[in-house]
Amino acid sequence: MKLYHKLQSGVVTLVLGGMVFAACTDDVKFGSSFIEKAPGGTVTLDTVFNSAEYTKQFLVGLYVQQYYGLPYKNSTASPWSQSYWNTKLDALTDCYHQHFSGSNAYTMYYSNALTSNDRAIIAYNDDKVWETVHHCWLLIENIDRVPGLSDAEKKNMIAQAKCIMASRYFDLYSVYGGLPIVEHTYTGTEGDLSTRRATAEATANFMVKLLDEAIPDLLWAYNGTTIETDATNNTGRWTSAGAMALKAKILLFNASPLYNADQPYYDGSTDAERDSVVWHGGFKQERWQRALQACQDFMNANAANGNWYELNKATAATPDAYRQAYRMGYIYQGSREIIHSTRVAGATSNKASYQWNNFVGPTTTETGPGPFRNSYGPTQEYVDMFCWADGTPFDWEGDMAAGNINGEKGKLFFEYVKGRGGAVQRKASRDPRLYENAIVNGQSERLNWTSGVSEGNNYELWVGGYHEKYQVADADGKIVEQDTERFPSGYGTIKYYLGREYQGKYTQWVYLSYDEMLLMYAECLAQCDQLIEALKYVDEVRARVGMKGLKASITKSKAAVKPNMDNKQDVVEEILRERACELGMSNNRYYDMIRYKHSDWMTKRLHGLVTYRLIQIGKNWEHNIRPYIGDDKNAGVAEPSRFEHSLFELQNRSRVLWDYSPNDLEVRKWFLFPLPLTEINKGYGLVQNPGW
Repeated sequence: MKLYHKLQSGVVTLVLGGMVFAACTDDVKFGSSFIEKAPGGTVTLDTVFNSAEYTKQFLVGLYVQQYYGLPYKNSTASPWSQSYWNTKLDALTDCYHQHFSGSNAYTMYYSNALTSNDRAIIAYNDDKVWETVHHCWLLIENIDRVPGLSDAEKKNMIAQAKCIMASRYFDLYSVYGGLPIVEHTYTGTEGDLSTRRATAEATANFMVKLLDEAIPDLLWAYNGTTIETDATNNTGRWTSAGAMALKAKILLFNASPLYNADQPYYDGSTDAERDSVVWHGGFKQERWQRALQACQDFMNANAANGNWYELNKATAATPDAYRQAYRMGYIYQGSREIIHSTRVAGATSNKASYQWNNFVGPTTTETGPGPFRNSYGPTQEYVDMFCWADGTPFDWEGDMAAGNINGEKGKLFFEYVKGRGGAVQRKASRDPRLYENAIVNGQSERLNWTSGVSEGNNYELWVGGYHEKYQVADADGKIVEQDTERFPSGYGTIKYYLGREYQGKYTQWVYLSYDEMLLMYAECLAQCDQLIEALKYVDEVRARVGMKGLKASITKSKAAVKPNMDNKQDVVEEILRERACELGMSNNRYYDMIRYKHSDWMTKRLHGLVTYRLIQIGKNWEHNIRPYIGDDKNAGVAEPSRFEHSLFELQNRSRVLWDYSPNDLEVRKWFLFPLPLTEINKGYGLVQNPGW
């Protein structure tokens, strides 16, 4: 079977049937209910495109197949990337480590066992990409015969289809490289379909062409008062802003060192490298200039449209307010920080949240049963990326050198200061984004959804603590990690998991956002040697959470070794660190790792944190292995405020690549996933990625 067998037209078999979709509020019908009297769940093109209403429903069906980055239970063969047996790209980075042994993070990736016979995290065949491409072309090629649609409506629907198609291409391009370019529907009778893999650059240009064609026929944002233009009815539809932002992201990839370099990432001997499907064959600064121009075009268009897209700002200069601004920027349905989002259900019902909320942690109590299959334990390496609250860099070796009880600059996560009457006041000591990307010891269980004020008990993530118990503990001189628990690294997952208050809220996945645009713009400026201008956009992102500018903060740092903000490479690396802090659990850390060919991130050993509660006995401070919530709290014992911290190497799910050199070809092959061997054997021109 060749590629066109997956793309044949004629009768439309609605494989979308039964999927739940709330990207827009149309009354969507699929499967046997797509038409009032559908024969066996299939309909002809004449049926679909002989009705404006059915055509609009068909377009909504295309939105169902967009990439959605959180695991989701769906019994109708949803894209493989949504399965909870799969893992998230973030779990392959230095930011998170997944402990669930049933996940393919462990069985395929940490064990270095993935082959071209297996499904990668974003599957070449099983993520509904080619089906979506085919359906997009069906709409584009048949829209002119639909009665009851104006020319403007037809152009707009075509533009939306082109954006969906470009986004699905990007989902594969970002992890596979050059792809076969499909420019129309196929019936299976054309003969030579020219479906060999296109070069990486030709693939990028194809996506950009689709987006350039779409941009003029889309609204900048759904910000009007009519049914056709208001956000309530159209949130999740593609806009010209979304198209321009995706164009910038594609060109950023195209200009990055993975593709845009004087040397290929593998060894130059493979067909994929010779055919330029995984490498451009050389470096051109013009590619960075092109990406920069795309970012500038977006910013100019946003300004011309009243700066509709903006960072969600804090209402007060407090750590909680900064956290709330950051949180509501990505999670709130009406956030003007979100440029494009996808969703699979309108709210976090039990079915919709089954894989994420219910498997990250309990939804009715904070200490209930697991199974915690989505507990992507944040690593110490990730936590260390977050600055102190004033913006100065955190440095474990330097800042904790005064003793791992206090540290030079105060407590590791919170400062505890005695106020009037001896009452201890607690103040967050780190970048507010830390507490929104990792649950740390001492953090309140909840940030009130409405008020943005911390409330509830504090997380006890010390050995013997109420929440941590013995998930990370010292057993006979050896650190033990519990596999299927909520805090296996000494930290917990919080991004997109917001506890009980999030139940009933929308489960959107942020595909493109304004904070990402600012950091992409900064990166392109830096790569074009405009370092001062680049730092302005980084500082805008930092200011939203109350931190001072990057250069001033680094200058103030007392670290023995610190980055030089007048050096391009150092500035770029700091931008990548800021991207990790700002864009956690969004795939971007993984993208950055491969874009810059940082194989050292694949081979460095990762760590967790062991915390002990201390109690003073006489003049000495000793470990107190017991919870505070319960007997101590009920007896009026003061809230614990003194702790001892030490690092441990993650081991229960150690990664095979940790034993390799960063330059080993066995490591470097991982910059792109393998194409399925079954697809290569079909003989229509695919060449395998290097090393697979």
